[in-house]
Amino acid sequence: MVAEDISPAKNGGILKEIIKEGVGDELPVVGGSVTVHYTGTLLDGTKFDSSRDRNQPFKFNLGMSDVIAAWDIGVATMKRGEVAMLTCAPEYAYGKTGSPPKIPPNATLNFEIEVIDWTEEDLSPEKDGSITRVQITPGKDHSNPRDGSLVNIHLTGKYNDEVFDDRDVQFCLGEGEKDDIVEGVEKALESFKSGEKSKLKIKSKYAFKSEGNTKFNIPPNANVEYIVELKSFEKAVRSWNLNGSQKIEQAKISKDKGTNYFKEERYKLAIKMYKKALDFLSYDKEFENELKSESQSLLLSTHLNLSLCYLKTDQNIECKDACTAALKIDPLNEKAYFRRGQAYLALTMPDVAIQDFEHVLEIEPKNVAAVKHIHICKNVIKKEKEKEKKLYANMFEKFAQQDRQKEEEKLRQQPDVMRGVLGEWGQEERPGGRDATAFEKENPNILMLNANGTDEFQNM
Repeated sequence: MVAEDISPAKNGGILKEIIKEGVGDELPVVGGSVTVHYTGTLLDGTKFDSSRDRNQPFKFNLGMSDVIAAWDIGVATMKRGEVAMLTCAPEYAYGKTGSPPKIPPNATLNFEIEVIDWTEEDLSPEKDGSITRVQITPGKDHSNPRDGSLVNIHLTGKYNDEVFDDRDVQFCLGEGEKDDIVEGVEKALESFKSGEKSKLKIKSKYAFKSEGNTKFNIPPNANVEYIVELKSFEKAVRSWNLNGSQKIEQAKISKDKGTNYFKEERYKLAIKMYKKALDFLSYDKEFENELKSESQSLLLSTHLNLSLCYLKTDQNIECKDACTAALKIDPLNEKAYFRRGQAYLALTMPDVAIQDFEHVLEIEPKNVAAVKHIHICKNVIKKEKEKEKKLYANMFEKFAQQDRQKEEEKLRQQPDVMRGVLGEWGQEERPGGRDATAFEKENPNILMLNANGTDEFQNM
């Protein structure tokens, strides 16, 4: 087979000749651990190293500079089971210095390499194997899409080897939920390069989770696979590249997106968009004069919208914080006080919540909802006091009961003078050893005193 020039500069620096074809269409990926056998020789055939001679395969992390550049480049093009000869010019091997004593300076080397296997690259945030990637086609360039980038992809989803999704789709990275793109695909795409095609294995927590997906007939807690091709992407706008008016414009776009998602009850996406709007407005030094007023108005409305999203998703601490941020901008904002009061009430802090609802009435005395919530707070406080009173009453009764039990235990431990010490009369205990009288037999626990052993008390 004719050798192929696979050097990046196409200058003959790395020539690859396939000796044995591999299987499948998958390729190892950057970051994955690859296991190979190899034999290295000089151009005159002198062998300088061989894993086969040691009968010990060699493992390395592809693309991490663990090996010479020719290996990182060449092995990335090889399939599982493939055997190939790489002819490596010095600049892709050991360069001008060589690797004494076996490899001289400026040496061109031959490596016969067999790719045995590789582990898939772990793209999950926790590095627990919940999102893994195997490259099929390497991408181009060095840049990756980021959150907010407009991506154009083709994806094919499989569950139990059955295709459930196969389509082209374009969306902004981070907003894939609206297009039924699972979180695992979005996170993986942040590591893709343009033109890359890879297989992704995604566990349920980054796929359809415990809910499953009725549209695709995916059951709860299902692990899925995707073949994803990143056809192209447009880089996301970054705030540090914008002037003041541009930041306000981008903040408006993000805020409007958030409002649309809120109306669709996609609260997670709405929160994300509102946070993005706040990022564009975070450095107020960029805003002067009329821009300052506009940015403050946008900040206020965004914090208020964010607080409402948090209320809808029962994130009450976050809601409280968003309302507090809004009140720093507008200390007399009725909505901010009301929503913060709701958050405090949900956090079982009715005594603090009632203060916020009272602030609402100071601003707008006719606010019926605030009056209603004040009554709710008072009822909650009353019930808590009654519960507390009952709790303490039960506690004191419990202590009293324990004290009674201790006293009863002490009494039980005292000797029974009628039974335990003196016992019942037996013949040997009666004075003179006489037999028991009829009365004594009928009343064994009554002590008959007769010191002289006479019948003085016999008929008593």
